[in-house]
Amino acid sequence: MADSSVEIIEGCRLPVLRKNQENEDEWPLAEILSVKDPPGRKLYYVHYIDFNKRLDEWVTPDRLDLKKLQFPKKEAKTPTKNGLSSVPGSPERDVRKSLDLCVPAASAPSRGKTLPTPKRKAESVCLATQVSAAVTPGPSAEESQASVYPALRDSSFSIQPLAALSTNGTTRRLIPLPPGRKRKTCGGTDEDSQDSSDGIPSAPRMTGSLVSDRSHDDIVTRMKNIECIELGRHRLKPWYFSPYPQELTGLPILYLCEYCLKYLKSLKCLQRHLTKCNLRHPPGNEIYRKGTISFFEIDGRKNKSYSQNLCLLAKCFLDHKTLYYDTDPFLFYVMTEYDSKGFHIVGYFSKEKESTEDYNVACILTLPPYQRRGYGKLLIEFSYELSKVEGKTGTPEKPLSDLGLLSYRSYWTQTILEILMNLEPEDGERPQITINEISEITSVKKEDVISTLQYLNLINYYKGQYILTLSEDIVEGHERAMQKRHLRIDSKCLHFTPKDWSKRGKW
Repeated sequence: MADSSVEIIEGCRLPVLRKNQENEDEWPLAEILSVKDPPGRKLYYVHYIDFNKRLDEWVTPDRLDLKKLQFPKKEAKTPTKNGLSSVPGSPERDVRKSLDLCVPAASAPSRGKTLPTPKRKAESVCLATQVSAAVTPGPSAEESQASVYPALRDSSFSIQPLAALSTNGTTRRLIPLPPGRKRKTCGGTDEDSQDSSDGIPSAPRMTGSLVSDRSHDDIVTRMKNIECIELGRHRLKPWYFSPYPQELTGLPILYLCEYCLKYLKSLKCLQRHLTKCNLRHPPGNEIYRKGTISFFEIDGRKNKSYSQNLCLLAKCFLDHKTLYYDTDPFLFYVMTEYDSKGFHIVGYFSKEKESTEDYNVACILTLPPYQRRGYGKLLIEFSYELSKVEGKTGTPEKPLSDLGLLSYRSYWTQTILEILMNLEPEDGERPQITINEISEITSVKKEDVISTLQYLNLINYYKGQYILTLSEDIVEGHERAMQKRHLRIDSKCLHFTPKDWSKRGKW
């Protein structure tokens, strides 16, 4: 539908033909990011508005609808003190500036933290396994949320158990919700990728893997630059930009050694490299093995080359993090699958050696060939198992990617429900547990426990008490999910001794 008489330039917006998940034609609005004119016909690199960047692609002119072409608006230039011109900031940058003004600038580590809230009176939460369907809570849902959630968010509050409601059985029933209000199930979108513990988005932090500041995006980093990656027996199609050397970005296939992750320009170079590469597993210490699954701990300072190559590969599938070549402050935990040829990388997560904000994961990735097979949840479970050995509670660095958010919500939900459903009543009374106790048992940070309970609408207000109600749907859904979860971490197979990095100088 392209008209050769109309010149399409970068920044134009127009509908572009694509196939949806049902393999049906649709015409979503897209932005032209780049134009190239190889021999034959022009190609346009498009980003579909309101779609994830991993769907960006090169399209031919016949897929463009020029009848609804929108040319980019010229931005008015304003004079500056230096006499130079500048364009007005985008709304996204204005919001970011306002967030920076809200964050106290006491010290560098304090960036990214939320504003302090006043301490509130301690509240309690008890587990209600059965509530009569005819009974309705006293206050409205809005009032109960207003009274429960601010108190629960207070990071300094403690929970003391109160007397629970009487019960005459173990069947779990649901407190009726107000009309029109639906109970949520696990899931999420990229819009939910902010810190789930409060409603205030945090400013980009200046330590760790450093959440990328999207105001610095340019056309180059918005476009995928690698066409295909061959890693062992798999060929991967990258989702996002990764800063591999410029001379390699024009190759039809980028070859990687699956053991040391070194990148090479041709199959012949890879074959020659494999005759010299002595590795058959990631460098570092193997700290876990059960069956064919192993975990290796890699120091970003001692194994810098491998760590940098791992970051380059991971950046092809992670859009929310800025890549840094300084890997010294990080530890990398690589999960592998063993066969007769060696240990093949499945996924990994990284963490800071010293985190001032209780982060136990900086970046986490399951490679595409191994996704939707339970490995992502296994990586998350392993990160919390390390936190248990360290005697700490942990949380992943925010914001999470859309897939990361789904995995973490699912893990938190299953872990917390597993605790609640295994509680036994004492002296014939309804079982009771506190948020702190859940956090200590699971090593999940208290704010993540609270946000998960809120997300599932398990917290209810009844006769002056905060109770947790488990509906039959939630219980049945949890039991089905646990039946499918075959991969679990066995703490007996973990051989890990935490190190005190604060006594080791500059790592």
